[in-house]
Amino acid sequence: MSTVNSTPNTNDLIKALNGSNGSSASKGKTAQDLQDNFLTMLTTQLQNQDPLNPMDNAQMTSQLAQISMLEGIQGLNTTLTTLLSSYNTSQALQAAGAIGSKVLVEGNRLALTNGQAQGAATLGSSATSVIVTIKDSTGKTVQTQELGKQPAGTVAFEWDGKNANGTQVPDGNYSFSAEASANGSKVSTTPIQLGTVSAVVRSGTSFVLELSSGETVAFDDVLQFM
Repeated sequence: MSTVNSTPNTNDLIKALNGSNGSSASKGKTAQDLQDNFLTMLTTQLQNQDPLNPMDNAQMTSQLAQISMLEGIQGLNTTLTTLLSSYNTSQALQAAGAIGSKVLVEGNRLALTNGQAQGAATLGSSATSVIVTIKDSTGKTVQTQELGKQPAGTVAFEWDGKNANGTQVPDGNYSFSAEASANGSKVSTTPIQLGTVSAVVRSGTSFVLELSSGETVAFDDVLQFM
């Protein structure tokens, strides 16, 4: 009497489809590969199943659902990869168009050019006094400005390049700090520097802006294009 093979259970089938022996040939299978293997094994099982112990419909449905889910996830990954590529291209074009533009970013650098410089500070709340202190590369105080009473938000200031004695100082890179208070209480401040975009540089999968000062800032860190 011939022997009829019994139907493997769900775990046995999944192991067979995924290549549980760990061989290199079983790695990197796509959903389509698993689906083809499943259909081949399913046909073989149907041909050789024990009439007294037929394949469980619930098991077969579960296996088909798992393979369909895997195929859907792989399709979603492909779509996301395409969208990311399109986003990077769009970001590159937008960044390239920013070359030559002036931008506002967080920072305390003050570039003096042709005897003129501009900076700003963001106040966390309104202040009755705002004092800007400008220093040279050695940390020595060059000029101090009292901006008086200011509302919450961004407060801009200009510097004519003259020190406390009224003497014109040479062009170059300086730094500044801002201190604000309201009725004797300190007000939070964030220094804002003005820069000119001189180049766009790729950094990994994104782009950064290179300023004329030599600094680089992430595209998303730009507070305002001017």
